[in-house]
Amino acid sequence: MIERMLRGIAGTFLLVSLLLAHLVSPLWLWFTAFIALNLLQSAFTNWCPMMWLLQKLGMK
Repeated sequence: MIERMLRGIAGTFLLVSLLLAHLVSPLWLWFTAFIALNLLQSAFTNWCPMMWLLQKLGMK
């Protein structure tokens, strides 16, 4: 369940950041890059800050 929530949050953040980059400022692409880098590091380290936060909030 928590993995599905994590994928949903990551996808939502990516789409919102791309929309903000298009409508507000291209500087929002830095947020998009930050999300992508977090996804990559979690693939190699098996640790994700958002997963840690969701567990602290009681998600299982």
